[in-house]
This record gives sequence, C-alpha cells and structure tokens, in this order.
Amino acid sequence: QERLEESGGGLVQAGGSLRLSCVGHGPTFSRSAMGWFRQAPGKEREFVAGIIWSGLETNYADSVKGRFTISRDNSRNLLFLQMNSLKPEDTTVYYCAGDMDLPHRDSVPRSKFAYHYWGQGTQVTVSS
Repeated sequence: QERLEESGGGLVQAGGSLRLSCVGHGPTFSRSAMGWFRQAPGKEREFVAGIIWSGLETNYADSVKGRFTISRDNSRNLLFLQMNSLKPEDTTVYYCAGDMDLPHRDSVPRSKFAYHYWGQGTQVTVSS
C-alpha cells in the first residue's frame, strides 16, 4: 500500500552538491514523518535528517548539520535532501524512510525503528 522510491544519487567531487528525491506512493505521505538514513557497508543504518508531517520541524545528525537540508512537498508526495559541501565521508547508500504507521506525530524520530517504510536506496559517492 505504501511505497517509497529514492532518486538523485550519483558521483560528485568533494565540496559539491547533490539533491536526493523520494516519492511516496500511497495515501498517508502528507501526514507522516519522513527521514533520510544512510548505511555504509558493514555499518548500522544511520539517521541523517528527518522532518515532521507538516515540514515545520526538522532534525539533523550532527555530522551533516549546516550542510544538508531536508524538505518536503506534500502536494506532490515528495521528500528532498539537499546535500551541500559534500565530503568523502558522506559516501554511502542513502535511504528514504517513512513513519506511515504514526500519522501527525509532532516530533522527528531519529531511530530507524520508528520508520517502517523504506525506499530501495540510492548511491552517493563523493570523490576526493
């Protein structure tokens, strides 16, 4: 019933920018908290950024604060992650996540366990 699909990954040089997109297929996108996670090989899936249903509150991992911006367009079921000043350490697979089971929550969940819908992942590679 709910499906998420990321796009926008690619190869960029350090200091460059990428904009990831995630489209939601289903009826609950606009009332669900959404997030971006990343997972490098052999490591845990890591919270990157999150946004509540209305877009009025966001949260970021310390490692990306000031460089990444999460936003959403509920009229189009779209979630974005604008990634600026990219570093080689940002290289990994990025995942779109949705908390469709808890509509209208008023805070950004940072735990991966709060999200039950996931995209397939999109690769981001930042070269030195």
